[in-house]
Amino acid sequence: MQGQVRIEHLTKIYRVRQRQGLFKAKETQVEALKGISLEIRPGEVFGLLGPNGAGKTTLIKILTTLLLPTSGEAWVNGYRLRQDDNLIRASVGCMLMGERGLYWKLTGRENLVFFGALYHLSPADRARRADEIIARLGLEDLADRTVETYSSGQKMKLAFAKALINDAPLLILDEPTNTLDLPSARELRAVVRELNQAGKTVIYTTHIMAEAEMMCDRVAILDRGEVLALGTVPELKASLGRDEVIRIEGVISSKASQAVQSLPGVTRATRAAVDGRTQLTVVARDQRALLPRLIETLTAHNAVVQKITPEEVTLEDVFIARTGRTLADDTRVK
Repeated sequence: MQGQVRIEHLTKIYRVRQRQGLFKAKETQVEALKGISLEIRPGEVFGLLGPNGAGKTTLIKILTTLLLPTSGEAWVNGYRLRQDDNLIRASVGCMLMGERGLYWKLTGRENLVFFGALYHLSPADRARRADEIIARLGLEDLADRTVETYSSGQKMKLAFAKALINDAPLLILDEPTNTLDLPSARELRAVVRELNQAGKTVIYTTHIMAEAEMMCDRVAILDRGEVLALGTVPELKASLGRDEVIRIEGVISSKASQAVQSLPGVTRATRAAVDGRTQLTVVARDQRALLPRLIETLTAHNAVVQKITPEEVTLEDVFIARTGRTLADDTRVK
């Protein structure tokens, strides 16, 4: 085994019955995964990025033994899918989208203790782990209330807490910030980073591009059951081979504009009047490397810079380039 997770030619086909008229139904097949192969390295945060219907949750459910694949192989933490399913379940902490895995008539603390027992933690260890996680996630005010009294966001926090109870080396988080408000989502991401820095490998599914850019070492872009692109965020952006744009507003002379045009790496520098101010639009291949030299050059030519707006290539651009659609499009079979 090389990676923490290795997937080879994994497919999943669902059989769907579609009603035709009052008494007839037609059975069709939906190929949710189409021969996916990839490897997730120890210690990385690996993002699965794609719209609803891309196959992200199907893949997660297979890796956590909740679904059987139609064909293909996978290894999780060195254990082979279908042969070592109990060992896989013991070595993974999982948070699936939604909170249906919680017991609403139990308190938050009772839920954590219960799931600790399923992982065969001793009574003392499961109580200790529950206390540690409650403190770490700031759930003290909720811990001894029944889950049925929680808001959707509070249930998501408890579902995340449940994924931590067995202190597994691999965390699988399916849309973990879904329904969370901005401060709660920020806190959850901070905890995930801390856990990753402590050595845990994380599989992180999301349809939010900015979140994937912020959190993930590498990203696989999925759509309609296929991996369309795989790599680090900078690699995926660079794969488009697209020039980047920097817009500068202020008092900028034609000489300053000409000096910027002569800088190495600048494809084009265009000066124009916009709302009574001068706007310089600079097109370049690597704006991060260019920006310090650009500011030096403008300052040397007595320009007064009032605003700089870099327009970077995003993962959304990568997705659109690969699919011709945006992430807002829902590809689920209706």
